[in-house]
Amino acid sequence: MRVLDKLKDKNLLRMLLIISLVFYLPGAQFFSANGKGAAPSDIPENIENGMGGGLIPEEIPIPAGIDLELSGIPEPEEYSRPQLLTFSSYTFEKGDIIGNIAVKTGLNEDTLISVNNVKNARLMQIGQVIRIPNQDGIYYTFKAEDTLENVAGKYNTTVSGIRTVNELFSDSIAPNTSLFIPGAKMDWVNRQEIYGDLFIWPYAGYITSNYGYRTSPFDGTRQFHSGLDIGGPIGGSIRAAMAGRVSQVGFDNSFGNYVVISHHSGYRTLYAHMSEVRVKTGAYVETGQRIGDIGISGLTTGPHVHFTVYKNGVTVNPRSLIK
Repeated sequence: MRVLDKLKDKNLLRMLLIISLVFYLPGAQFFSANGKGAAPSDIPENIENGMGGGLIPEEIPIPAGIDLELSGIPEPEEYSRPQLLTFSSYTFEKGDIIGNIAVKTGLNEDTLISVNNVKNARLMQIGQVIRIPNQDGIYYTFKAEDTLENVAGKYNTTVSGIRTVNELFSDSIAPNTSLFIPGAKMDWVNRQEIYGDLFIWPYAGYITSNYGYRTSPFDGTRQFHSGLDIGGPIGGSIRAAMAGRVSQVGFDNSFGNYVVISHHSGYRTLYAHMSEVRVKTGAYVETGQRIGDIGISGLTTGPHVHFTVYKNGVTVNPRSLIK
């Protein structure tokens, strides 16, 4: 009481009273009116689990004005602001793939693929040295009609960011100039090409002849084989390797009954030696849709489907594009 007698400020007395109530009330609920302790079954579950006194979590009132649906606040701009592009290096080790190197370096896979001009992610080898940039982004080769403004808009970045990263002192960019675009990512088609996931197999058979030069089974001369021959029984289902529109159905002495499908990004696929064609010119087909049956029509030594992939009018190896 001597201490209280010395306290003259009524506001301080009120404060002491409030503090005492705060400490007293949470524990008071565990005692009955006669002063005896509560039975164990009356003790809230969170107390038994060592969580402390007071209300159990689901009973704690949410203060007015608090919105639990808020997703947070943006990180400070300086955390992701473009900076002058610099590189370190990394040497492939046993078990490495582009994906786990991206995890190790904190970068996107697209960034590592673009910076190192990777054409086929399956061909990376132990001991191969790649460049590791200090930020995410990809290289873009400017066309005659391109400007910094429209390229920045295409990749949702800023002109100032492109200038900073590449140390540009002019907004005039010559055609065929490659610049690093900070924060940019590759388009889906290019990424699928590089990972070999663009097409599905037109038939789940066995390869009887690969793409490339071979000795002709008909006259023994060296010739270029424009696709894959995939063996199977007559009548086996041939599937569209990717969605597209049937641009041609026909017959010739070499390919026999064949179907050509036009796809996005300059791709066309040819399926030959069919015993039966099941689509018509102009039809749209989905990936995996049956378009014909395996046969021996045309020039062939046995039942199979000949599968050719064209990119902008030139054949490419299907094996590098198939899942």
